[in-house]
Amino acid sequence: MAFFGNQFTDVVEWEEFREDMIFYKWANKEVKKGSRLIIRPGQDAIFLNNGKIEGIFEDDGEYDIESEIVPFLSTLKGFRFGFNSGMRVEVLFVNTKEFVVRWGTQNPINIPAPGLPGGMPIRANGTFQFRVNDYVNLIDKIAGVRTSYMVEDVKIRITAVLDQLLMKWIPKEGKDMFNLQANAHDIAKGIQDDLDMQIMDDGMKITGFQIMSFNYPKEIQDMINKNASHGMVGDISRYQQLSVADAMDKSTGSNTASDMAGMMMGMNIAKEMMDDQKESSNGDSSSGKETAESGTRSESGGGKGPNFCPNCGQKVDGAKFCPNCGQKLS
Repeated sequence: MAFFGNQFTDVVEWEEFREDMIFYKWANKEVKKGSRLIIRPGQDAIFLNNGKIEGIFEDDGEYDIESEIVPFLSTLKGFRFGFNSGMRVEVLFVNTKEFVVRWGTQNPINIPAPGLPGGMPIRANGTFQFRVNDYVNLIDKIAGVRTSYMVEDVKIRITAVLDQLLMKWIPKEGKDMFNLQANAHDIAKGIQDDLDMQIMDDGMKITGFQIMSFNYPKEIQDMINKNASHGMVGDISRYQQLSVADAMDKSTGSNTASDMAGMMMGMNIAKEMMDDQKESSNGDSSSGKETAESGTRSESGGGKGPNFCPNCGQKVDGAKFCPNCGQKLS
């Protein structure tokens, strides 16, 4: 008797467990007398009969199917194993962990932007997380017709709609098109809610969505970097010096008209700045001279010559002519 009992013994388990597999359906549909069920950590076992859930077992461990599983099955709890007969049933193993998936736009996405008729081409990348949360929908929509389901299957479905969602939420939540990272959290939250609606009916839930970075075309990124460096200068004269140096660096080893134009523009701006500073300085000198002359006239009105020459500033001690420049003092 023991010999025949052993030959019919089966182990119902997820033999080739994979971290990137969402569920696995046990291939042998007939459970024999004396069979054991093994549930490993991070797995749930679902017994199915004609596509309907008979029982869900969540605690990991090893169980005798006849004595510890069958009594808890919905419509099969009165089933009795015969000597040569088994119970025809499907066992679906579900990976209960939260899956983390990296995503990235394959092509630039043209986001509407002021002053750019064709839009601003932007790439983005990040991660999203999901998990199985509804076994009924999972079985009705996917597991009923498939023996396994991979994370890559979900990724393909998500990335198929991700470009449209980025085009929807970037203009809505991106306050500054040249600094989208500052609003990445709000953009990601809107996308997460929409993605969750996409896979909700399949028994899964998006538990997180993150945008790690936005990538601009090189020309636009160079402009952003340059603007940021100039914004850190603060001193306008220093800003002009940087502009001249930047233009001269670009012209080194190049004879293009655009490089020369940039250099000339920087030099002209610097010249205008120097002229403005010179005019300001002359204005201060004229004001000082008028004050000195006023003081001289005031002193002359008292019948005494000035102590200093109003022309060159030489000390004259009341003389009528300046001994230094010959300026008449009275």
